[in-house]
Amino acid sequence: MITFFKNTNDTVFVVQSYASLASENFAKLEWLLGNASTIDSYSLDGKFIGPRSEMITPWSTNAVEITQNMGIEGISRIEEFVPEFDSFDPMLQRQYDGLNQQMFELNTEPEEILDINDIAAYNKEQGLALNNEEIEYLEGVSKDLGRKLTDSEVFGFSQVNSEHCRHKIFNGIFEIDGEKKSSSLFQLIRKTSNENPNRLVSAYKDNVAFVKGPKATQFAPATQHQPDYFVNKEYESVISLKAETHNFPTTVEPFNGAATGSGGEIRDRMAGGKASMPLAGTAVYMTSYSRTENNRTWENATEPRNWLYQTPLEILIKASNGASDFGNKFGQPLIVGSVLTFEQEVNNELLGYDKVIMQAGGIGYGKEVDSLKDDPAKGDKIVVLGGDNYRIGMGGGAVSSVATGEFSNSIELNAIQRSNPEMQKRVSNAVRAMAEMDKNPIVSIHDHGAGGHLNCLSELVETTGGAIEVDKLPLGDPTLSEKEIIGNESQERMGLVIGKENLETLSKIAERERSPMYTVGETTGDMQFKFVGKKGKNPIDWRLMHMFGSSPTTVIKDSTSQSNLSPLTYTNDKFEEYLNQVLQLESVACKDWLTNKVDRSVTGKVAKQQTCGQIQLPLNNVGVMAIDYNGQKGIATSIGHSPIIGLIDPKAGSRNAIAEALTNLIWAPMDEKLS
Repeated sequence: MITFFKNTNDTVFVVQSYASLASENFAKLEWLLGNASTIDSYSLDGKFIGPRSEMITPWSTNAVEITQNMGIEGISRIEEFVPEFDSFDPMLQRQYDGLNQQMFELNTEPEEILDINDIAAYNKEQGLALNNEEIEYLEGVSKDLGRKLTDSEVFGFSQVNSEHCRHKIFNGIFEIDGEKKSSSLFQLIRKTSNENPNRLVSAYKDNVAFVKGPKATQFAPATQHQPDYFVNKEYESVISLKAETHNFPTTVEPFNGAATGSGGEIRDRMAGGKASMPLAGTAVYMTSYSRTENNRTWENATEPRNWLYQTPLEILIKASNGASDFGNKFGQPLIVGSVLTFEQEVNNELLGYDKVIMQAGGIGYGKEVDSLKDDPAKGDKIVVLGGDNYRIGMGGGAVSSVATGEFSNSIELNAIQRSNPEMQKRVSNAVRAMAEMDKNPIVSIHDHGAGGHLNCLSELVETTGGAIEVDKLPLGDPTLSEKEIIGNESQERMGLVIGKENLETLSKIAERERSPMYTVGETTGDMQFKFVGKKGKNPIDWRLMHMFGSSPTTVIKDSTSQSNLSPLTYTNDKFEEYLNQVLQLESVACKDWLTNKVDRSVTGKVAKQQTCGQIQLPLNNVGVMAIDYNGQKGIATSIGHSPIIGLIDPKAGSRNAIAEALTNLIWAPMDEKLS
């Protein structure tokens, strides 16, 4: 049964219920929906824009729970619809020609499991980014198994072994000018920690890195699965560090791309060891020139381009909105970051951030005793916490591993995730409760990133094997095929392994935190990995070595090239013009448009409220300039709303002395600053 409500802004709320609503509930709903009026009709004429019928929005999930808390029973879905306007997001919305009682009905049947006859053709058709060696490897696996591989197996292998997940370039062999380099990029990165481990606890083998932290005091309930007093308990802590890019999704759909980048990075810190807690986040944005104004000299040096998806200006605005939105709704302060725009033409070659750089990072904490994962034992239970499965984020690991625009728009758009920070917060609360127990019962934990269930759950059981029942996975869209059920990336989920004796405790905690919980399988001890299908055929059923197997080593060949750059020229009489241009650069100018949209103290205990980017030394770098101000030596930088000039003699002391003096200037009362 569908009932329509309309508010004064002509927004229509469609309320789906199992039966007719009780008369006393209409007044409650009218109040809840912003003094909306009930429409006494079974259908509405006109064109409307609203969410896709097959995907319940996060807004609807929260709205339905509010009605339940108000004592209104029987409502299954509430969605917003607005009169048609010029543009809308085709990934999240669609146009409706009238609203009626059948608008949420789905008549599409799920696709059957496919046996793949031609792996190379399927790879090209689906945009799986497999190279020739990987295709040959899968053909060999097919012969070894004595059967054709399923669509889920080929798809799953492409995600698990994508550049996104396996870092094949960073682990590859580099040949420069015909000389094979002795170390890969990853070996060079790890060299620092290998030679100077210092307080390092774990790095390069988990979702996050841990360094040994101080002795800390935990203020938490004495027991987690029942009402109890809060108590103080000391523990040895570790500090988690994490950063990851979400470049492709942010390039294609900046808001959800950056939001799920922040959310995924938070989940990684939750999934460190046997669970840890996120504390504060960072964000970095790099694009080509934003061109917010006409006739900016440095931007006119290169020609503006037609962008496939979003312009740099749209990316900067929407991406920062997305990261801020997730942090605010999840409850993590975003406390530091940077922004850079750049283009340059060198020897007829245009350089720039055509594929935007969006880097999410952050710090967190956990217990040292929980900083390393345990190995599952045969018979342990596999649990999923979080929301339903939808046709979202399909193939993101593979598609994000190639150049944007290489595949068709439908493949690339289908690979973008959707943000649901409220759901992730519920999952986080349940995980945190387990981590704050005297003995954390979690054996191992991973977040659902690229590849969804098939990637996360296979990593959970890679030392033992496991069987997962497709029928036990949550299903929001009944039209999904089994490949789509196990491979989508949606609704902010975590997977974990836990002993069956601890399931009841986790269930009570998850119910209290309103975090959906599903026991979907168990570890098997036979090194076989399978998803048990719905109709007697398994979408995935092979050895773990087949899935994680022989991804060939990537060889990158390059040669040294020389760039003949024109010498820098400037004249003293244009100093004010140069200074004005520098202070307009996004990397230097006022950051209010970034800092004021995000809650930087949402969790409290944040010591410093950011106003600008970092102070850069030595002098003459972008961000801090040595100047001559009315005959006096000084330093200029941008703080808060406008540039300030401090009269500090650069020759008066060392770089550290200058930094100290500049810091004192920044933190001085405003009436003591020269601006």
